[in-house]
Amino acid sequence: MSISDDLYNSLNNERVFNIIAGPCAIESEEQINKEASFLNSMGIKFLRGGTFKARTAPESFQGLAADGVRMLSRVGNSFNMHTISEAQDTSQLEILVQHLDIIQVGARSMHNYALLEAIGRTDKPVILKRGFGSTVTEWINAANYIHRQGNSRIIMCERGIRTFSDSSRFTLDLAAVIRVRELTPWPVIVDPSHAAGIKNMVIPLAMASRAAGADGLMVEVHHDPENAMSDGAQSLNHNDFKTLIDRLNLINDNRQIY
Repeated sequence: MSISDDLYNSLNNERVFNIIAGPCAIESEEQINKEASFLNSMGIKFLRGGTFKARTAPESFQGLAADGVRMLSRVGNSFNMHTISEAQDTSQLEILVQHLDIIQVGARSMHNYALLEAIGRTDKPVILKRGFGSTVTEWINAANYIHRQGNSRIIMCERGIRTFSDSSRFTLDLAAVIRVRELTPWPVIVDPSHAAGIKNMVIPLAMASRAAGADGLMVEVHHDPENAMSDGAQSLNHNDFKTLIDRLNLINDNRQIY
């Protein structure tokens, strides 16, 4: 069994509720080291950080690109944490595959079939986020582009869809979580941070996700959200994250938080 298989199996373990956490964007090595040190102290094994950032506004911080990938790799290795970052197109895959453990496909890239097929030709586990205007069928079809190239190490991620509701940034579709777990062999995790858009909704949505049977969470965490360079409004600070873990432990479904 390969290292990638071992890693994927740890994510696809019904006895474990996995949490992937870290900042929306890597701003410096000092910053990602601070987040990793805290998360490691909480027992978290999966460290995420944005390196190539596709932002809604072109003047927004676009990430540290290759330098950020190397920072994430170094820090992850120093804390023995598995590392995750997003690929926006095929040109970024080589450095991500070389340095990181898991590749993420963001919501905007769910229909980038060339990217999906290229990732399918690697042996890296891949987190596939649902496009915010995509049906469950379209989401599963996108996953099959990866699978047909030989890579079955797929983790589906529900991150909210765009509806007429303006009570949150996106509408978290927990019915989709249940349905995709029924229709596919792949684990389904939830990103409550992007669905909420504001941090005071993240913990309730995370608890609802666990209660609905999700296999894990992807949560944005920053030591100083008010001064974060990306998505600070939806990021949990360290005390908030401790509260999240405490609240999740109130849901007794015999799964260990990992």
